[in-house]
Amino acid sequence: MTHHHHHIEPELDHKHDQSNITIAFWLNATFTVIEIIGGVLTNSIAIISDAVHDLGDTFSLGLAWYAEKLAQRKPDSKYTYGYKRYPVLAALVNSVFLLAASAFVLSQAVPMIFNPGKVDENGMMWLAVLGIVFNGVAVLKLKGGKSLNQKVVRLHLLEDTLGWIAVLAGAIIMKYTGFAWIDPLLGVMIAVYIIYNAAKNLRDSLRIFLQ
Repeated sequence: MTHHHHHIEPELDHKHDQSNITIAFWLNATFTVIEIIGGVLTNSIAIISDAVHDLGDTFSLGLAWYAEKLAQRKPDSKYTYGYKRYPVLAALVNSVFLLAASAFVLSQAVPMIFNPGKVDENGMMWLAVLGIVFNGVAVLKLKGGKSLNQKVVRLHLLEDTLGWIAVLAGAIIMKYTGFAWIDPLLGVMIAVYIIYNAAKNLRDSLRIFLQ
């Protein structure tokens, strides 16, 4: 009887993990759309850079969600190998996308440090507060997650929250000092950070893929 009880618990855990990842995925996806529009409206390259980061995280969450679903399937002879390859392939595609998008953001942001445009600091502040709330809720949703998948995703979202705190601080400083170059500088820092992580992930995925 006790054995049966133990068998049910991991399955419930999985279902719980999956629903949490699903909620985090939709939160992130919704906010990424708000961010892209907000970045264009506020003319903030830091927010556009953050939007690229969040788009990558939305993709990672989608992957994690899919991986949790696959983890529930009974392995069959045809697909035991195939299932393992999907997440790696998707991670590979995600890394390449992030590298390309961040390189584009960098090419836009670097010249802007020396010739910054007019940024809507109030809009930036509102978006940053929203970002902290959205990502904060997603982090809390994944707080009790047992799976490695959830821990990795939670770390991603925690980074996003820290990124938004930096954007909020930058917007406040710009508002009171008029230093418009802070926005492109933040954009460059976020893009460089994404490139560093995406390159690392690309290397890891390729290593697994070429085994």
